[in-house]
Amino acid sequence: MPTHLRPADLLRITDQGVADVLDGRHDTLLPAEWDTTHRWSTRLYADDDLDLWLISWTPGEATELHDHAGSLGALTVLSGSLREYHWTGDDLAVRVLDAGDQAAFPLGWVHDVVNNPTVEVTGPTLSVHAYSPPLTAMSYYEVADAGHLRRTRTVLTDEPE
Repeated sequence: MPTHLRPADLLRITDQGVADVLDGRHDTLLPAEWDTTHRWSTRLYADDDLDLWLISWTPGEATELHDHAGSLGALTVLSGSLREYHWTGDDLAVRVLDAGDQAAFPLGWVHDVVNNPTVEVTGPTLSVHAYSPPLTAMSYYEVADAGHLRRTRTVLTDEPE
């Protein structure tokens, strides 16, 4: 494994991250006014083993199908609702993640996350994400005509998607 942390550890860490945001421990990192057009993110914590992010989700913006290269991931939805489209090996499956729901991403997990357009919320849709080891790259994909996944590009990054 590329990290000593397990998906269950990352789920626990994102859950604690949500509690810390709700308790006001990260208020100095939050914007004075939430952008309703563009996604926003801020790093809540980082060390050699872990990146922890707070991400806002706006209507109509998607992440594109991607993986997290050599990092495991997990998220907890703090507010609002998300849709996750993930590659099953044959096609894209969808799951809805509402406030309080969690999801973990093993190595090789290819997905796209979007604000759930069928749920009306007041205020921002927010989620806390953990990556271990910290993100260094992400690959992006498309579903090809033959019903298989095709990588379109890989980018070096330390920012979440």
